[in-house]
Amino acid sequence: MTEPTRYHRQQLLAPVGPEGQAKLRRSRALLVGCGALGTVIADLMTRAGVGELVIVDRDVVELTNLQRQVLFDEADAEAGLPKAEAAAAKLRAINRDVRVRPVVADFAPANALPLAAGVDVLLDGTDNFETRYLLNDLSVKLAVPYVYGGAVATSGTLMTVLPAAADGEAPWGEPSPCLRCLFPEVPSQRGMTCDTVGVLASVSATVAAAQVTEAIKVLLGDWQAVDRRLRSFDAWANSGQAVDVSRSRSNDCACCGRRSFECLDGGAFSQTVSLCGRNAVQVKPTGGPVSVDFEQLAESLRAHGPVSVNAYTLKAVLPHAGAELRVTLFVDGRAIVQGTDDPATARAVCSKFIGL
Repeated sequence: MTEPTRYHRQQLLAPVGPEGQAKLRRSRALLVGCGALGTVIADLMTRAGVGELVIVDRDVVELTNLQRQVLFDEADAEAGLPKAEAAAAKLRAINRDVRVRPVVADFAPANALPLAAGVDVLLDGTDNFETRYLLNDLSVKLAVPYVYGGAVATSGTLMTVLPAAADGEAPWGEPSPCLRCLFPEVPSQRGMTCDTVGVLASVSATVAAAQVTEAIKVLLGDWQAVDRRLRSFDAWANSGQAVDVSRSRSNDCACCGRRSFECLDGGAFSQTVSLCGRNAVQVKPTGGPVSVDFEQLAESLRAHGPVSVNAYTLKAVLPHAGAELRVTLFVDGRAIVQGTDDPATARAVCSKFIGL
């Protein structure tokens, strides 16, 4: 009697079977963001047996992440490991057959196209619409399906974008509206972020699990099964809706109608961005990524406060206006300044002490 394989229970499913499992094994997925949504997505995609998973995340693990970010533990938080690297180590222990490629970087116009080269699906583990609009641009430009998801407080939202083919007919047939068909301008998140209203871990896990289900349908090419509705729910209020948005696709849409990719072209991206749930601001070098000599910089910063260095980051406590701000500097010159949500303050600290 043949011993059941790792994927035996999954292959018993009629839509999967051995042929579907082989398709998953040949597929590549790009996941942007490895937080509350992203860790669940990464975990489930790895267990499902996707061939390659590229994980892009700009942040490090902190203690407050552990309430909802399922791939991390206290040791990761104490070491301040980059989320992409910490997640990759866990995923390789779960399924060594999956090629996990961690990328510790900000997902931005400069690296979006190279990172998405050859992928079969784009997965949204982000917490801001600036990056979602970049993913949306990428989806439409490359004609690659994009699974959008979001969770805040006790509410969740998700939708799959099946873009038009740039030349010829897409295998999924009629294209669906893109994110900008439904939200032409960036929706306001003021007063409704993880930092202000929190997030229930089970809600983000529910959204992420649904995103993975849609991604697997995409990777199997089961286009009739892909849900083309915009779904939203409030787990606490026991309410939800699924809206048919098929008629919302617009020829006037800046992205899929006029094929103007302003986010991918860099016009809509800033050099500073507040991070959800962190009371922190990310600052990027104005001239693009730079090489940083951690040891040399650490020597100069120790005159101002405690400094620690590992292979991925330099961490320093620096004074500003009578307060202390914690700065995490990455090897590409990006910095996360914690203790303020003011971009001007964060940039001033980086300019004064680091030269960014």
